[in-house]
Amino acid sequence: MREERGVTLKDMAKALDVSSAYLSALEHGRRGKPTWFLLQRIIAFFNVIWDEAEELQRLAELSDPKVTIDTGGMAPEATELANRLARDIARLAPEDLAFLRTELIRRAK
Repeated sequence: MREERGVTLKDMAKALDVSSAYLSALEHGRRGKPTWFLLQRIIAFFNVIWDEAEELQRLAELSDPKVTIDTGGMAPEATELANRLARDIARLAPEDLAFLRTELIRRAK
């Protein structure tokens, strides 16, 4: 959204009172999800409408790059799947990730 609107990383970081390095790390998935307070400041900064604000909040919830999956009490297949994903995710192509994501969303409903 920042790039689409032609806002520099430096200008946005200054407006949000965070460092450029921190904002860059958030954008590239190297930092955990932003705080609720920072997310509200981002929404206000871009003056987004309700639907866009909900989408930003949804994406923020899913943006933590360090995931822990507790499969205790689940079927052994759940533990195997979690471990295989942890081991192999870096070797999957973007189209494979998209397929798995879509399939998981579809089947979890």
